[in-house]
Amino acid sequence: MTQSKQNSITSPQQQQNEMQHTNQIVNEEKKKDERSDKGVQKSYEDEHFVDTTKPVWNYSLLTDDDVTNYQAGTNYRLYEKFGSHSRKVNDVWGMYFCVWAPNATSVSVIGNFNHWQNHEHELYPRWDKSGIWEGFIPDFNLGESYKYYIVGYANKAQDKGDPFANFWEKRPLTASITWDLYYEWKDDEWMSKRKTHNSLEAPWSVYEVHLASWMRPDRNNEEAYNSYDQIRERLVPYVKEMGFTHVEFMPVMEHPFDGSWGYQCTGFFAATSRFGDPQGMMRLIDAFHQEGIGVILDWVPSHFPYDAHGLFMFDGTHTYEYADMRKGFHPDWNSYVFNYKRGEVKSFLISSARYWFDKFHIDGIRVDAVSSMLKLNYSRKHGQWEPNEYGGEGNLEAMAFIKDLNETIFRDFPDVQTIAEEATDWPGVSRPTWQEGLGFGMKWMMGWMHDTLDYFKMDPYFRQFHQDKFSFSMMYYYDENFMLPFSHDEVVHGKSPMLYKMPGDEWRKFANLRLMYSYMWTHPGAKLLFMGDEFGQTTEWNYKSELDWHLLQYDAHHKLKDCLTDLNKLLQNEPALYENQFSIYGFEWVDLNHRAETVLSYRRKGKNSEDDLLIILNLTPVVRNDWEVYVSSKQFTKEIFNSDDKKYWGSGDVYNPTVRSELIDEEQKLYKLLLNLPPLGALVIK
Repeated sequence: MTQSKQNSITSPQQQQNEMQHTNQIVNEEKKKDERSDKGVQKSYEDEHFVDTTKPVWNYSLLTDDDVTNYQAGTNYRLYEKFGSHSRKVNDVWGMYFCVWAPNATSVSVIGNFNHWQNHEHELYPRWDKSGIWEGFIPDFNLGESYKYYIVGYANKAQDKGDPFANFWEKRPLTASITWDLYYEWKDDEWMSKRKTHNSLEAPWSVYEVHLASWMRPDRNNEEAYNSYDQIRERLVPYVKEMGFTHVEFMPVMEHPFDGSWGYQCTGFFAATSRFGDPQGMMRLIDAFHQEGIGVILDWVPSHFPYDAHGLFMFDGTHTYEYADMRKGFHPDWNSYVFNYKRGEVKSFLISSARYWFDKFHIDGIRVDAVSSMLKLNYSRKHGQWEPNEYGGEGNLEAMAFIKDLNETIFRDFPDVQTIAEEATDWPGVSRPTWQEGLGFGMKWMMGWMHDTLDYFKMDPYFRQFHQDKFSFSMMYYYDENFMLPFSHDEVVHGKSPMLYKMPGDEWRKFANLRLMYSYMWTHPGAKLLFMGDEFGQTTEWNYKSELDWHLLQYDAHHKLKDCLTDLNKLLQNEPALYENQFSIYGFEWVDLNHRAETVLSYRRKGKNSEDDLLIILNLTPVVRNDWEVYVSSKQFTKEIFNSDDKKYWGSGDVYNPTVRSELIDEEQKLYKLLLNLPPLGALVIK
């Protein structure tokens, strides 16, 4: 890995300024006006006396319209007023708290500040019967741990974390922490130009990362974590060196159990404290942006765990989840499904997505498990689910939620992307809502992933009998805007690492893997590759450890990484590989008629025909000299990529210093090319 180029991005003085702002905001005069009572609704005029032992009951940040829209499912900025917010009332600084618990009979704030005593600092229910409890507690500092003590339905008492907390204690502790999100961003150049970087007509190669296990200070200690700043110093230059256009983080939202990989979330508005505070996460994203790299976050609105401090049975009843367990429980994940019909829940979820774009400058969200949201019968047998009002299997409320989610994000942040992990043939996932679609920008191409891996696992001899599996992707490719994913799910639970999915001896395994990646990078669509796959990880991914970085001392692994780097360069340097990546004008099969030899060729086409590329794949270990390819152009004259090159640990024996061509039909401008095809190799000709 290269040395860090990020040390100067955030100076020690800037980090000190941010820390001072967080810890001493009450004493900073320049923030007082910003944290005044602007926009605050007060029920009574007499606020001359503040009892510092009790919450102020007649102070609210919420307007009547805020509440109305919240209940209607159309308030998407809840994080600005719900949760905890440092404010000044009558010249006294303190903390305003706001939480929804519609079936509670009392709600109080507990923490170190009052020795975790129940009922010492009660919140008050709003007069409008909205189920919202709020209050201002004087002299309440930032950095304080707290929970809500909720007495709910049937007098059930629980200690709950704040659903809107921006910071949580590091697990196994479970309290929320009052915090301030002040940060001086330095990514103005990226933000002003990111529409170009995040366009569907831009190159997309995404590096998927699990922050805890990408690299650890001690690979054998699952409790050892690099901080956000240490990750920044190591990961940003690595991704830059590799040439990926974007990085995708597996869920960084706060979660109690490491083994869930972040997909069982309890803090939908908080970056996990495992690596530090929210500003550390901001510095990480900022550093990526300053290097011209976009950041995507995994986001999980499909389910949540039953941990006692989380959302489940929040006020003693099914507050956030469906009460009917035929809809409200996920048998696959032993978790609970959000009630998408409830306006308050819909406002909560869309506010969560919007929060990460607004406060953390992210460039996209990858929405997890969309199929489970859309289908009432997902992983449920007959009799375990109830059809919708029209007798179908679709969850109408979830469909409406997803459409509103995408419309809101693209309205407020038109230069970003939303990406669906959707594994069925649900129509129009990445089509606009005005075309009856769900409105996502892209969809993971799960069918391509399964077919491609099945094909490359075969002994090359048998591939001739399964060419249709290989070429089938282009039969349905134009139905959606597809991202081709080789994700974390493909290298866990006994599926083997990517390298060992390939058949043959060591040389053939690496050759097959280089060939498959070459095919992936020249196939239409965006690309996503999980960490470690770029250098041929030899063990399955283990969230408790780190990647096998020691493998890079061996040529086979180091040069595979070089191959991926050059494929990323090829993708970004050749417009034909991205300009029309979602258009019918961007791809053309050239030759599918050599099944026995298992050689296929296709053309990638840009907006300018001079940019077109010819790709030939030799999917067996047989060298084929003087291979004939017929093209309707004479422009293909130069070999610009060969996956069998010695610099990639290939044989290096078969290449094309010049491309021989012969005009055979002047009227149709049809040319015959003669090429030497390397074994288990991919050629790109320009």
